[in-house]
Amino acid sequence: MRIAVAADHGGYPLKARIIRDLTESGNEVSDLGTNSTDAVDYPDYARAVAEAILEGRSERAILLCGSGAGACVAANKFRGIRAATCHDVFSAHQAVEDDDCNVMCLGARIVGPELALDLVRTYVSAKFSGLERHRRRLEKIRGFEKGDS
Repeated sequence: MRIAVAADHGGYPLKARIIRDLTESGNEVSDLGTNSTDAVDYPDYARAVAEAILEGRSERAILLCGSGAGACVAANKFRGIRAATCHDVFSAHQAVEDDDCNVMCLGARIVGPELALDLVRTYVSAKFSGLERHRRRLEKIRGFEKGDS
């Protein structure tokens, strides 16, 4: 799978370990920054992963910040992006199976490295169920993005 990974300074310490694990598992990984613990703005990295997905360079993305919340809010501002903050294994697979999420956000200050790897592996291996009720709900969300009531 083609996966983009990006982090702000809060997520940076976890990023290399996630990239290494994804690469060793046979995924094609794009590292979209940041490259240090110097303070940066998480919306810039949310934009980077959103553009990678929307332009077809990546199928999914992992977005890291301190809490997972801010980056998730920013990523969800892009039409066609469905981001979820996942701090437990159930959410990591359910977000894909039911909601077809294409960006998983993690709080590097919330989850430890081993749990983070479990979450990433679970997210990457999950598949959208395609059940009618989930397709119907996603269509309603696309309507919101278009400005439909």
